[in-house]
Amino acid sequence: MYKICSYVPESHLEPVKQALFAAGAGRIGDYQHCCWQVKGEGQFMPQAGAEPFIGQPGALSRVAEYRIELVCADEVVRDVVTALKQAHPYDQPAYDVSLCIDI
Repeated sequence: MYKICSYVPESHLEPVKQALFAAGAGRIGDYQHCCWQVKGEGQFMPQAGAEPFIGQPGALSRVAEYRIELVCADEVVRDVVTALKQAHPYDQPAYDVSLCIDI
């Protein structure tokens, strides 16, 4: 089992979550579409050559984003990461994948 964490602009929260659920994330026992989310503020400065969804190269941007966390089974983790990259509006979305250990 893995945990996927990413930061999504408010405007794309539901479409990204739906893509992750469709790829197999968010399943815990007899439950589906499980996730945790919290609203916060992201900060970034695109560099020359970047094609930002929000902001301009060379200018600091701050944007309302949601941190989302979902679990997924070993056999779908690659599909879930692919779905995240395809559904996310940022050209380089931030995400991490953590191994969950059953103890």
